[in-house]
Amino acid sequence: MKTRHRIRPIGKAVLGAGLCLGTALYAQDTSPAPASSTGNQDTAAQTSTGAPPSTSNKATTTGGGGSSADQMPDIVELSPFGGLSLFGQVNRGLDSKLITGGVWGGRVTWNPSLHIGIELAYDYAVNNVRLITPIRPGLPSYDFGNRIHNIMLNPIFNLTPRGSRVQPYLTVGVGAMDFYPTSDAKKIARLSSVNATYGSQNLNDNLQVALNYGGGVKFHLSDHFGLRFDARGFFSRNPTFSLPNYPTGGIYIPRGDHLNGLQATAGLVFYLGQSKCPPMPPAPPPPAPLTQGAITGTEGVTICQGKPVTLHSTATGPAGHTLKYAWTLNGQPADATGPDFTFTPNNSGTFNVQVTVTDPTPPPPPMEKPKKFPERCWVQPPTPPPAAPVTATATVTVTENTPTIASVTATPTELTCAADTTGTHTAQLAAQAQPSACGGNLTYKWTVSEGSVSNDTNANATFDASTLNFEGGAQGQTKTVTATVTVTSETGQTATKTVDIPVKCPPQFVRLDDVVFAKNNSRVNNCGKRVLIDEAAPRVANGDYNIVLVGHRDSDERENAAPTRRGRRRAAPTPLDEQRVLNAAAVLSGGTGTCGKVDPSRIKVDWVGTDQTSDPRPGLCGTSNIPATKERRGNTVTEADKNRRVEVYLVPANSTANPPAVKNLQPLPEQQVKALGCPR
Repeated sequence: MKTRHRIRPIGKAVLGAGLCLGTALYAQDTSPAPASSTGNQDTAAQTSTGAPPSTSNKATTTGGGGSSADQMPDIVELSPFGGLSLFGQVNRGLDSKLITGGVWGGRVTWNPSLHIGIELAYDYAVNNVRLITPIRPGLPSYDFGNRIHNIMLNPIFNLTPRGSRVQPYLTVGVGAMDFYPTSDAKKIARLSSVNATYGSQNLNDNLQVALNYGGGVKFHLSDHFGLRFDARGFFSRNPTFSLPNYPTGGIYIPRGDHLNGLQATAGLVFYLGQSKCPPMPPAPPPPAPLTQGAITGTEGVTICQGKPVTLHSTATGPAGHTLKYAWTLNGQPADATGPDFTFTPNNSGTFNVQVTVTDPTPPPPPMEKPKKFPERCWVQPPTPPPAAPVTATATVTVTENTPTIASVTATPTELTCAADTTGTHTAQLAAQAQPSACGGNLTYKWTVSEGSVSNDTNANATFDASTLNFEGGAQGQTKTVTATVTVTSETGQTATKTVDIPVKCPPQFVRLDDVVFAKNNSRVNNCGKRVLIDEAAPRVANGDYNIVLVGHRDSDERENAAPTRRGRRRAAPTPLDEQRVLNAAAVLSGGTGTCGKVDPSRIKVDWVGTDQTSDPRPGLCGTSNIPATKERRGNTVTEADKNRRVEVYLVPANSTANPPAVKNLQPLPEQQVKALGCPR
């Protein structure tokens, strides 16, 4: 069943009548009055009080001759009242209904301003409850006595000023309504016979928050007495009186519904306060203003970073007054409190200085009340405020104390890398710098993008390119090194300048992994062939490189290789390190089987016996692009094997420099190598 909230026609009529009456009276009270009426009132007031007509220290609203504000005392109002209390019916469940009854109570109103008041009210209403629908056919509906305690706190919006003879108003506020069954109702509800039929034993109080709204009109009949008519609507959740909110076989009241109500009341008003006061005497005049002045002290002066500067305020005040000065620097308060301000700028740029000048001279003594002036009407005139503060601003520009670098040079202007032993590897760096107009000693700091620099904290330094790294290759290389000098003044200001130094490097040899041999053996194993055939041979195909082979033997090996037969004769013995080189060259140039086809004229050789001054560089069998094949147990070269080797170098074709391992480089003995064929 859909819930409906109803207010009986009598309630609507009372509320409408109250609002219409208030509106009509408001219109009557604010309508223009004859011009003579105000004069008559003022004359009467002058006759009775002895005060000049139409003067008051409080605001007055004449509105074309209507009622004036504060003509009547009504700062505080006490209003007992009584009237009629009506509520709508909740058409759900058993159709609960609060029966129309009487209401009485009291209101206390405080009017702090001309049109707004604050009101605290309490009322006591008799509205018995009837559950219109019986719980079962044949049973009577359930009724019980109910009282309502209602507390409200409302703002009051007066449509005419405070003190008007007729004062309509509107209000809306919030309060608490305690729906309180009478003690007899509770006693009856808890009787076993009643409870057995109606299930009413839980009947109890129910407190709800309620919104109230409405309006009315007050009639100011005399200074301290009046009448008040009020029509007030209420809106709250419907009380359930602690009963079940769904059918349980007995009485119940569903939750979630709302209750509308109306009070139409009439009452008395007792006004507390006094009638209007005579005019206040004039307040003392304000003090003379301060002159703003300006900030001086920087005219024609060069202001340098790190050196103090003094500024002065030219503001003035009344004779005999000591002024107070508040200085700020870039928005931050400073310590100075006098007309002079000294600060030391710690950096260059623009500084914003501001001074605010105030007059702290004590005010004159408070104005005294005339002897016959009513105490209740005396409002102590405020002490005249001191002269308004004045503010002046200035901009202080601090000269930038940055040094100037005239030139940076490097001599010579071009260097060579360490690999070119005949070239120049160092350059002398020189900087020419001058301090700013503010002077001061200068310090220097040199840095380079690569390499090293010595004597780097002086105007003259030395750059060394020996530590530059260049990759080996058949082509010449050039690196540009940037040398930077940073010049710093005494105040920390810096200037920098750079010079570029080209460093050239001729083509460099490339070292491949060593070909490692078994002890007392000169045979090139498969791992060594990969180094020679897969890595060395393809890289000389384009003509950029020649190949240099340097043979070694270990100190625990025999001096000569195993002899070979040439026809029926045994060939003369060959040193083991030489034979290793020749066999490696044959693998590169044999031209048949698995051997390479490198032109023998592009192979240079040397053998150095047991000399091991060059570091061994043994490689893994799997370092080429062909998967690793184990030549012996494990795939690493042991410490015992690493000195039984042939070093393999790719030397640029146009280079005259030799790798460091070479002692006596010579052409490949082509006939001797050709006789070896392609070693297996």
